[in-house]
Amino acid sequence: MKTTDDIEKRTLTITRTFDVPRALAWDAWTQPEHIAKWWGPKGMKVSIRKHDFREGGEWEYSMPMPNGQEFMSFGKYSRIVKPELIETSANFVPMTEGVTIVATFADKGDKTDFVFKVIHPTEAYCKQQEDMGFFNGWGSVFEGLSKYLLTLV
Repeated sequence: MKTTDDIEKRTLTITRTFDVPRALAWDAWTQPEHIAKWWGPKGMKVSIRKHDFREGGEWEYSMPMPNGQEFMSFGKYSRIVKPELIETSANFVPMTEGVTIVATFADKGDKTDFVFKVIHPTEAYCKQQEDMGFFNGWGSVFEGLSKYLLTLV
């Protein structure tokens, strides 16, 4: 896909404040044993197939669907600045492909300010993803993450 120039018009953003220190939120995003507990929609089991957390490393997660098919998510890390930034390509087959995720973590006292951006190749694709329920879908994932984080303190 050809990308358009105005990145803001191709980006969907969700912000949250997690009630845990940044180090704990970072660990939940970067360690497979944590990711398997919160990644994906509520009630879905996540299997970590690959998790090479380094720049150039690849990740791959799967979730069995009720109809017997598998929902796959995978990508390649392009930039990691510990403990504040993760940038990765991402594909969520069969719903979303060819996007870039940028997740940032900032200290806010004993809490974490979190910003999640998904950059799409075109404005039209961005709008399509928003209309398909981007904010509800990822919002529910981050609600699950927030609850999971509280079990760790």
